[in-house]
Amino acid sequence: MNKVLGLLLFFFVFQQAGFTQNYSIPESTKRIVFLGNSITYNGKFVSYLDAYLSLKYPEKNLEIINVGLPSETVSGLSEEGHADGKFPRPELRERLDRVLEQLEPDLVIANYGMNDGIYLPFEEERFEAFKKGMAWMHQTIESSGAEIIHVTPPIYDERKGAAYANVLDIYSDWLVSLRYTQHWKVIDLHWPMRRELEEKRSVNPEFAFAKDGIHPDESGHFLMVKILLTGLGENVTNAKTIEELLSPFPHGMQVLALIEQRQEIQKLAWLSATGHLRPGIPTGLSLEEAQQKVVGLNLQIRKLIFP
Repeated sequence: MNKVLGLLLFFFVFQQAGFTQNYSIPESTKRIVFLGNSITYNGKFVSYLDAYLSLKYPEKNLEIINVGLPSETVSGLSEEGHADGKFPRPELRERLDRVLEQLEPDLVIANYGMNDGIYLPFEEERFEAFKKGMAWMHQTIESSGAEIIHVTPPIYDERKGAAYANVLDIYSDWLVSLRYTQHWKVIDLHWPMRRELEEKRSVNPEFAFAKDGIHPDESGHFLMVKILLTGLGENVTNAKTIEELLSPFPHGMQVLALIEQRQEIQKLAWLSATGHLRPGIPTGLSLEEAQQKVVGLNLQIRKLIFP
């Protein structure tokens, strides 16, 4: 426990110093794959990011595919009675090789941690399982030839449980530390999101990004994409809404609506094609059928961007 307290003290100073680090998407990147749990699966922030990059850099023709899976962990842990005892939490280890082999990403953006402490107070054994899972994921992705950017988990609202909110503080601090000890690329989502929540509650004590303490609403997803885009070197800090973020581009919101359709089609098709053990996920179209629909959507998007 002294080691944990020391780590927290170090990062209190570290966070107050305001250290940030930005990463640019390599010019050779064509396909970006998002991995994560239910927050990634929801896909709102992924669609926002896809729309912004498609509008600002249409010549790059980036393909952004979301294969986040609800309930998933990298730690391999599952709490007793998860989902009312219907199924244990799926773990990334079961499907990652298939995802990498079939999707062949150039860049993976991975967001884990929210589920990995299985909503219990801090325990070293669970923390070790998370660290080992993250190291395995990092090595597996790099060995495939893809680059990886890690993203610290969103906040767990301490009003729903201060002990678990603290767990994610610790997990996030450890992940940020790997920028310097292991030279990992890490975008810190957690602490900026926590600061923003505190600022908004100073004005409106009832404010929350997530009613259940876990899953952010649209304002939470918008904050997430702002932080991610800033971490990728984009100057988007002044935008207050998705409409403002896309306002410099003609037909920005129309493009977003089409990209949201494209994201949903591709997500379900690729989750079905690569396979998983999570019950309750709708079956997607075959990859051939999905691609036919995507081609049509892409034509509509190009006409809006290049009228």
